[in-house]
Amino acid sequence: MPNRLLPFLAALGLLAGFCLPAAAQDMPPPAASGPTPAVTAPAPALPDSRAPLMLEGCIRRALQHGFDLEIQRYNSAIAQDSVEIARGSFVPTLALTGSQSHSTTRAVDVVPSSSSDARSARLGVTQLLPTGTAVTVSTDLGRSESNPALANSFYNPVYSSDLTVSLTQPLLRGAGTAVTTAALNRARIGRERAGYDFKARALDIVQQTESAYYGLVYAREQLGVYQVSLTLANRLLDEAQEKKAVGTATDIDVLQAQVGVANARSNVLQAEKSVQDGSDALLALLGRFELDAPLGPTKLEDFSGQLPVTESSYQLALRHQPDYISARMQLDQLKLDLGVAKDALKPTLNLDGTLGFNGRRGRGADAFDSAVNRDGTAWQVDFTLNYPWGRVSDKARYHQSLSTLNQQALALHQLEQDILVQIRSAVRAVETNSEKVKIVALAAEFSARQYDLESARFAAGLATSRDVLQTQSDLENARVAELQARITLQNSISALHRLEGSSLERYQIVLPE
Repeated sequence: MPNRLLPFLAALGLLAGFCLPAAAQDMPPPAASGPTPAVTAPAPALPDSRAPLMLEGCIRRALQHGFDLEIQRYNSAIAQDSVEIARGSFVPTLALTGSQSHSTTRAVDVVPSSSSDARSARLGVTQLLPTGTAVTVSTDLGRSESNPALANSFYNPVYSSDLTVSLTQPLLRGAGTAVTTAALNRARIGRERAGYDFKARALDIVQQTESAYYGLVYAREQLGVYQVSLTLANRLLDEAQEKKAVGTATDIDVLQAQVGVANARSNVLQAEKSVQDGSDALLALLGRFELDAPLGPTKLEDFSGQLPVTESSYQLALRHQPDYISARMQLDQLKLDLGVAKDALKPTLNLDGTLGFNGRRGRGADAFDSAVNRDGTAWQVDFTLNYPWGRVSDKARYHQSLSTLNQQALALHQLEQDILVQIRSAVRAVETNSEKVKIVALAAEFSARQYDLESARFAAGLATSRDVLQTQSDLENARVAELQARITLQNSISALHRLEGSSLERYQIVLPE
């Protein structure tokens, strides 16, 4: 019996070998279960308070341990499963059916009683090809017995078997690879879009981490400025009290110096809160519920690169910005939808064909051998035509798909203009902030010299403590303004790199495929 099954198994094998490559060509293997690392290099651990806190290390850790990108990974897994779902249409379907029946007839007059038993089992496999053709290969083995035996029956019981190949080919609606594989191709594009959306979220995290890092730098540097101001205010108070003791200063001078110390202390307290808030904001990006982890000293690098050029930055954004690439790919998906809707306007015309070999014998094995040896042959050809009257819904779906496609095409052009406007603004921001850093640096230097001069005049009795406090406040404001300008410049550069889609390359970060 096993030898007799070889022809059928060979036919099934040939069918699978013929069908599967066409349906699954260029298919990547299913994604491995579990979360995928965001970067190929390991993320550094949070340093202690003595080790320097580097911006690049913060970015790598945020990409690997933050909540946002971990949440975004599930969208990529969902998109991969959508591809597998679409591939399911091209996976062979194995079917096994069986039946058993019995009938009995009572004797009536001269007609004797009779009975019959019938059993059958059919095994088949169906495969949908990318051309829209449905192929079914099946075999059947049946047994029937009657009592009394039929007059024209040579065998009782009689075994029947067949080997059958059936084809259903759409000739109009549903014909061709473009329509048949549209859902699969749409899912593949969706998977690629999920990858670009993942990259877009990674770029957002890079920019957020840079902003949080620079915010912490600003808070710490501002605290340093206010601490210096508090030291100067205390020194001025000491000098005022000494002068009052020798009669060269008044109570007003001492009181003014005391107010200066109180204001400086208030600024320090507010700056310490800003440092704590900045640390929490950065730690929330770097890990999960590690808000008490110590952060080492930060460093603010001065901008030393070339100023950006609008046209080159714009072209870079069109090539690498994942948001724009995803929008373009959405347009490709809508084109597939339009093709399916256009195909649905056609009438359904299917051609069905069946070719089978059969045999009948007194034993099951002999009946199967008879079918394999093609002792009996049967074939059938059918066609089916369906044409919905008016095609109202199909026409509406087609016009809806066309409108959606045109809408997305127009939105894509609008996005290109928006990117250009944003790039122009970002480039101007970098240019303006770069010049502003130079200007406020001169202002800070002038305020420092003016404070030194006023302090010397106060020591010589030529100025009051009020004059010194005013110049000290001007110096404090100038230093904070200089720090703010440097931070604003770095943030404007970060925003430009986000628009260009080049932030990851800047830090040599490689995301998983």
